[in-house]
Amino acid sequence: MSHVLGLKFSDYGQIYYFDSGPFVVASGDRVIVKTDQGMGLGTVVTMSETPPEDVPAQDLKPIFRLATEEDLTTEAENTALAREAYRFCRQCVAERELEMKLVDVEVFFDHSKMVFYFTAPGRIDFRELVKDLVRNYRTRIELRQIGVRHETQMLGAVGNCGQVACCRRFMRKFAPVTIKMAKEQNLFLNPTKISGICGRLLCCLSFEEENYREFYRQCPKIGKRMDTDQGLMKVLRANFFRGGITVFTEVGEERELTLEEWQALNPRRYDPQIPRPEPQPAPPAPTRRGGRPAPRGAAPGPRGPRVDEAPAAPEGSGTPAGDAVPDAAAPAPATPARADVAPEASAAPGSPEGSDAAPGPDGAPRRQQRPGPPARREPRPEGAAPGEARPGGGKSSRRRRRRKPRPDGDSND
Repeated sequence: MSHVLGLKFSDYGQIYYFDSGPFVVASGDRVIVKTDQGMGLGTVVTMSETPPEDVPAQDLKPIFRLATEEDLTTEAENTALAREAYRFCRQCVAERELEMKLVDVEVFFDHSKMVFYFTAPGRIDFRELVKDLVRNYRTRIELRQIGVRHETQMLGAVGNCGQVACCRRFMRKFAPVTIKMAKEQNLFLNPTKISGICGRLLCCLSFEEENYREFYRQCPKIGKRMDTDQGLMKVLRANFFRGGITVFTEVGEERELTLEEWQALNPRRYDPQIPRPEPQPAPPAPTRRGGRPAPRGAAPGPRGPRVDEAPAAPEGSGTPAGDAVPDAAAPAPATPARADVAPEASAAPGSPEGSDAAPGPDGAPRRQQRPGPPARREPRPEGAAPGEARPGGGKSSRRRRRRKPRPDGDSND
């Protein structure tokens, strides 16, 4: 049963696929195949039952035969010829003062062609150089200009990671690399950090580009404000390795959320024209009587008796309800002044309830009266001197005029 063989004609070359045909081939064997450029000697690097997806089965060509000892001797002679042609070509370039750098020389297996690879900053007129090479080697000569990436691939180098350059080890085709890839991977845009030995952007930036694109497709846009169930949040940055994002909340703190936690917050587009519900203010603290706030957590209790209220007298004591006769030996308790109660006037003269709780002229304590509505101001009775106490119990704050003496000689003084 035939197999699909993957052959390489050089260490840094691409892999070409052929059919094994009737030959029994193992990995590492040397075989002779027919190519568009003539006969070639290749090395088997892969073996499989089916061809790759991008290679149609009808395009596979069978190998010509297995390599012999003579073929290996011819290969060694071609290698020595390539080294000698490299030195001769460099000498010719120096003599003609051409601005070009020779990289490598390849000699075909059947000596049908020689290819000289070089790099140059621009177009080079090498017609005289080709004439010198044809006159010396008597074969077809091709000068092929390559880029700096292919130069590093042919020569080999050690990268910034400490390993042999990827283009030399396993890469066969170069993918385009842009500065946008470095930005998406949150790398410092330092040319010495993101550039390879060739001076171009690192080829490894394109290895994980597809994973970064898939991650950023699930993340919100960096710097965008989003409305969530927990308020407004601004997306600051995304972390591919942790699989989450960092947001800035309304309260001024940074939070790290995974993509699952972010989707659980129901993020939506923030529209400043749509009014948002404002937070409800905290309920006011309960206040005590007199305008002072009650301690936090204190429950309102039953209202007690006022300070200036007296307890009701027991039945049969002979004292009217609401009046209390203090003990003659003990002084009357002082009534604290209240800011929310105005001074009240006593009953009118001649009332059976008495006048006021202040002591009278003789020093005897008077009976207290339950406070009620303020009494109507009565005119001063005749015969009362200006300095006498008013029926309300206090002196008048208004200055009064003296009355003229009466004809009979009596006066108010």
